[in-house]
Parts: sequence; C-alpha cells; structure tokens
Amino acid sequence: MRDRPWTFREGSLIGAGLIIIGEILQLTMGEVKWDLIAYPLNVLLAVIFVVIITIAFLLSEKFSFFRWCTTITAAIPTMLWCAVMTLVMGVTSWMSMLRWWPMVLCYTFMLFILGMTSLKHISHFRIKDIPFLLNHVGLFFALLAGALGNADVQRMRMEVETGGTARMAFDETTHRVKELDMTIELHGFSIDEYPAKLMLVDNMTGRAVPDGNPEQMVLEDSIVRCRLLDWEIFADSYMEMAAQESSADTIRYVEWKETGATTAVHVVAKSINTDVERDGWVSCGSYMFPYQLLRLDDRYSLVMPDREPKRFASEVTICTKSGLIKEGIIEVNKPLEADGWKVYQLSYDESMGRWSDVSVFELVRDPWLPFVYAGIIMMLTGAICMFATAGVRRKEERL
Repeated sequence: MRDRPWTFREGSLIGAGLIIIGEILQLTMGEVKWDLIAYPLNVLLAVIFVVIITIAFLLSEKFSFFRWCTTITAAIPTMLWCAVMTLVMGVTSWMSMLRWWPMVLCYTFMLFILGMTSLKHISHFRIKDIPFLLNHVGLFFALLAGALGNADVQRMRMEVETGGTARMAFDETTHRVKELDMTIELHGFSIDEYPAKLMLVDNMTGRAVPDGNPEQMVLEDSIVRCRLLDWEIFADSYMEMAAQESSADTIRYVEWKETGATTAVHVVAKSINTDVERDGWVSCGSYMFPYQLLRLDDRYSLVMPDREPKRFASEVTICTKSGLIKEGIIEVNKPLEADGWKVYQLSYDESMGRWSDVSVFELVRDPWLPFVYAGIIMMLTGAICMFATAGVRRKEERL
C-alpha cells in the first residue's frame, strides 16, 4: 500500500478491508438503523458528505490517496465489490442487505469516488465531458437520495368500507395507528375473476392430483367436456351466480343474482376403466353458501377451487388538508397520487371474496423520490448524449 502510484491491487484490498470492518460493526453494533437518520438529520449528513468530498478534492494535490480516488484504478475495484454486494442482495432479502454494514460501507466509498471523479471533470470542464458528468452526477444523486431518504419513507395501511370514509391508518414502521391529513371515501369495490376450474383431489390427502402439476378443467363455456386422469367429465349446466337449495336427500342450485351468490356446475363423470358413472353439483362456495364437491370413488373427488381474482379495483374520492379533491379508480399497480402520497390497492376482505365490502389500501410517501428520479433522468440523458456523440465521432472518423 505504500508504493506509488496506487493500483487495482490497492483498490481490491480497500474493498476487502471495508467488508471486514463492516462485518465487525455488524457483529458489535448490529444492523444499520436507517430510521435513526430521518429528516432533518439525513439532510445534514448529505451536506456533510458533500463537504467532505469537496475538501478531499481540494487536498488531492497534496495527498496521493485522494488523487488516486479520481482514477479508474480506484473506480473499477470498487464497482466490482459493489456488484458482488448487489448479486448477494439479489439472492437474499434486499431489505436485510440494506441494513448490512459491509454493503453500506462499499456503496459509501463508491459514492465518495463518484463525487471525487465528478469534481475532477467539473474543475477541467469541457463540452465533450457533459455526457460523462450527467452519468456520474446522476448516479451520485440517485444513490445518495435513495439511501438517506430511506428513513423518511412512510408506509401506511388503511381499510375503508364501501360507502364509508376513513382517515386513520396503520403505520407499518412504528406499528401504530395514526391520523392522516387526508381522507379516502370508498364508493365501490369490484372484482373480476378468472373462469372457474374443476380438478380432482385425493380423498386421503386433500391434495390436487397429479401432485405438483394438477390437471384442470376450465369452465369457459356453458357446456364443456374434458378428461381428468381416468375420468371423463361432462359439464351440462353452469351457473355463474347461483344459490344452493338443499333438502333432506338432495342438493341443487338455482340462478340467483344477489349478493353472496356462488358459482356452481352440474357434471356427469364417467370412469374410463370401470364405466362407473357419477353425477351431481360442484361449487366453490361463498361466504353465504358452503362449497360442494362430488365424490367419484374411494380415491378421488371432483372439486371447484376458489376462483382467482384477475382484477380488483376501488372507486374512491381522496380529500387532503390542502383542499385537493381527487376522484379515480385504484387498481393493483395503478395507484392514485395526492399531495405526495401514492395510494395503492393492496387487498380486500378475502373471506367475502368478490362480495367484499372492504377495500385495503397501502399509502406510500417518499419525499426523496423526486431527487432519485432527477438522478435517473440525468443518467438517461447522459446515455443518450453518449450515444449521439459516438455517432458523430464515427462519422467524423469516416470522413
């Protein structure tokens, strides 16, 4: 490490040293507690970090280590160590990796090198360096804002009944109920479901067969014929919305387009090997009616599993303290934004199924997100500029 100039070897050793130091900190101090550096402490730390980088750059003529931090021999080993950390994060929990000291130290050192390199090119600014600066400065802002802003991210969970309004939400970080500066009124909740299915289950285990890759019969049409293992299944009557009527010795279903209706199908099942024939109703049930299976023999029964939701959405009105009134439909991965909050469709009352009258929302607020987006836009602009200038250079070389 005493030889000058410093090389890739020193860079690799520094990365290894940071991992060792980080592991010692992890064992002695525990994981990184991001929630302790919430606003305004994270802003102060960002300013201090930038000041340290600036001072280090100004001293780079006197100290070889700082001068080395602006070279490719420092950047490449550091990026490789960070890439290793990222790969490890890809096969583990990313949240736990963000609290792992070795990863935090490696990325902090990479940010330091990014800042030093950016200042070096700013101090010797040339027009052709603009794409390079956009890439490096953009990455610096995106990583710094993403890390330090982690403590300011708020995640709330709110349940609203149809026709009702809610203001209280459960804070997933503090595990406390809080009153928000906004209300959500739920006008309606709807679910679109995938077509009903039939499958065979083992009477002893209750598992669908074949185990691991069960055969299914999708009821997409009113009348369907299909083979499941050694049984020929014929569906001769299908009801999307039905009610169960039972007597002492029979169970049947009738059309019933009311809340609580279930899906039912009448089937005739014939064994290919024994010519045994069974007929009866099969239903997935609902919160109002029990499910119904058809026992075929001592080994198998025919069942209709719960229908899977294809889309569920809520029609809402959001009112904020600032006076904003926003109406819209919230779906999964299609949030509604209001005063810095993103409101996502999270869940519903699964015990009620498609007849749920409760909608569960996740409210997320990240005040640092615009800075992250700004950094990403800078990187994309830099990449476009690099692509454009590379084309111009190739044209000039051909001339």
